[in-house]
Amino acid sequence: QVQLVESGGGLVQAGGSLRLSCAASARTFSMYTMAWFRQAPGKEREFVAAINWVGNTYYADSTKGRFTISRGSAQNTVYLQMNSLKPEDTAVYYCAARRGPNTSRIDLYHYWGQGTQVTVSS
Repeated sequence: QVQLVESGGGLVQAGGSLRLSCAASARTFSMYTMAWFRQAPGKEREFVAAINWVGNTYYADSTKGRFTISRGSAQNTVYLQMNSLKPEDTAVYYCAARRGPNTSRIDLYHYWGQGTQVTVSS
């Protein structure tokens, strides 16, 4: 069983930055892709970014160029550096993991964290 715990959310003004972290408990994270999704009030959960076990990244068009996903040296942590934040980035951000390649398909991720709130004020 894999458990994911997110941290780093909060309130920030438009144009500011935040860094989210996700720590995964697992004996080995070989061959796992880790990703971030987000869900705004009244909207469906959507893909933000993903990174596979060799460091290949994949971004949603809405976050490309502003957000950066990375993995820690221990491989069982993932970060999301968010710059130039906009009010429309306000959402609960979820960390997710799957054993397999990068994908934006939400139904292919097997493990989920509880989420961390990010609020961007205008």
